Amino acid sequence: MNKVEMTETIILAKNELGVSWAQIADAAGLSEVFTTSACLGMNSLQPEPAEKLGAFLKLPVEAIGALQTFPHKSWEKTVPTDPLIYRLYEIVGVYGPTMKELIHEKFGDGIMSAIDFSMHIDKEENPAGDRVVVTMNGKFLPYKSW
Repeated sequence: MNKVEMTETIILAKNELGVSWAQIADAAGLSEVFTTSACLGMNSLQPEPAEKLGAFLKLPVEAIGALQTFPHKSWEKTVPTDPLIYRLYEIVGVYGPTMKELIHEKFGDGIMSAIDFSMHIDKEENPAGDRVVVTMNGKFLPYKSW
């Protein structure tokens, strides 16, 4: 089973069971964002969390195996060459589908505004190397029917 088939299988199981990404992440013992990203094919899981997630969603063995295979993290976009901006594109390329899925689950069908929006960049000192903390805050804008 490839990553696309795995994701389709997981989404079907999630919908059939009526569970949230947070519940799936709790079952796997991992964070919501990382677990969702793995389920969408952009990360892989170690055997133990993959087995736990598979048992929770009642997945076939092939899907549990696919969760453990390394992903091909690429997307069809022109990427800038500036190293910092490139890394931001990489974050969106790898975690964008996860962000979209979680925003839709929590808010409904819509987008996060980049107009009614704020962002904070902070420095977190860490003995293993200082950390960049980026906080984005955008108003949710639901799509309207007309």
